[in-house]
Amino acid sequence: MTGIVAVKGESTPSETLTCLTVTSGAKCLSASHIPRCNGLVLHDCHAEILAIRAFNYWLLTECNGILSQKRQLAHDPLSSVGKETPGSSFIQKRSTEHGEDGHKPHSEWPPFEIQPDINLYMYCTCAPCGDGSMELCMAAQEDATPWEIPQQTHTEDTSTEEMFLDGRAHFSLLGIVRRKPSRTDAESTRSKSCSDKLALRQVSSLLSSETSRLVAPTKNVYIAGLVLPEEEISRVACERSFGVDGRMKGLAGRSWPETIDHEKETGYRFRPFQILSVPSEEVAALWPFAKPKPVTSPAVSSQKEDTPQTQGAKKSKPGNASAVWTLAPTYRDPSEIVTETGSKALPNLRRSKTGLYETVINGVKQGNRASAPGARGASALSRAKMWALFRNITSDPTSAQVEDVSAVSLETQAAQKPQNITYREFKEPNGKKDPSSIRMQAIRDAQQVLKGWMPNSGDEDWGLDVLVDCKKRKR
Repeated sequence: MTGIVAVKGESTPSETLTCLTVTSGAKCLSASHIPRCNGLVLHDCHAEILAIRAFNYWLLTECNGILSQKRQLAHDPLSSVGKETPGSSFIQKRSTEHGEDGHKPHSEWPPFEIQPDINLYMYCTCAPCGDGSMELCMAAQEDATPWEIPQQTHTEDTSTEEMFLDGRAHFSLLGIVRRKPSRTDAESTRSKSCSDKLALRQVSSLLSSETSRLVAPTKNVYIAGLVLPEEEISRVACERSFGVDGRMKGLAGRSWPETIDHEKETGYRFRPFQILSVPSEEVAALWPFAKPKPVTSPAVSSQKEDTPQTQGAKKSKPGNASAVWTLAPTYRDPSEIVTETGSKALPNLRRSKTGLYETVINGVKQGNRASAPGARGASALSRAKMWALFRNITSDPTSAQVEDVSAVSLETQAAQKPQNITYREFKEPNGKKDPSSIRMQAIRDAQQVLKGWMPNSGDEDWGLDVLVDCKKRKR
């Protein structure tokens, strides 16, 4: 399970902490399945990745809520007479005035930003798979000695594909990009490990290609801290995987664009997160769903206590279902209350209103088949649904005309690309000054430092017409 929380202010009492997303999951798709997804199937359902996608979904709905509120006030000014019209507690309109340091914000940056007194933290019940947990994997083996491999196996002529290792293979090779771990008899995937994806997010921020067009990459849109149970932390692995002196040290001090020379300036840069721990006793009391640890039976004699039968734990295996929950937006237009599920009665999670809740199996909503993806089965976090949500937010021209929302109007953003384009074309930047171009350059540079990054391509050549459901509903 993974959650992303927003902490407001310097202290961390419960009143200042708000849970934004909660997700669970441990599955991903094979490489051969990717070309059949058409933007309707989630490639990677590990909890950490779902949490980031869910955060971006919530961020889109929060932006949409602010704009919906402004539209409503513009169309009916009398509706706010005698009433408070609270803005978002989490995001705000970006200032275009000169700051205290004399710098003027980059005019091309998007219209919104995270509130400056908010920090984002990610909590995981398990160490992220890949490089950040290799020492833990080694310690779980009968022999924790790193596996030896012949020197000639990896040379300068070795292809990137051959160097792209399975999640738990070759313990003697550390600090490299790995695939998601899987069963030995399973078809291979090209989904990178959670350690690798989180390392990349230290440069690209938590923003996706959609939200980066609406929310500026300020310091507090990066993960401030990764919180783990203390027994799930290997300080050596975490420093190597995520730290300033680890595999990403070549990015220290760099920024995108290169003209950034002030800590508070908007832009992309390498921002390592803290590794924070939770005591094991507290985790055990709050989270009884963890994988059982190997236990030696006290009734067995010392001569037999090292046998596999006595060292084995209860049988367990990862479930194939993933759960997704997001916080409701601060403001929701009454006409948009019906959710993806069609339900108006939404549950609360610890007094927090629900924005989205889904059960996902094999990348699609429960009750649908990933082998024959359709619009009805697509998760709200899928590529097609996220792109459609972004398009809906930016398609109303009145959104950009209310209170001068942005130096670069949302109307312009929506009109920059024709309606009938592919997802690949949507992600292409509109010139070097486009914030998307800056973000893509930062990602490319980070991937080059994270050696062996193989793209999980094949699911880009489709348009939003995939969301047109031609099938008749059964009565």
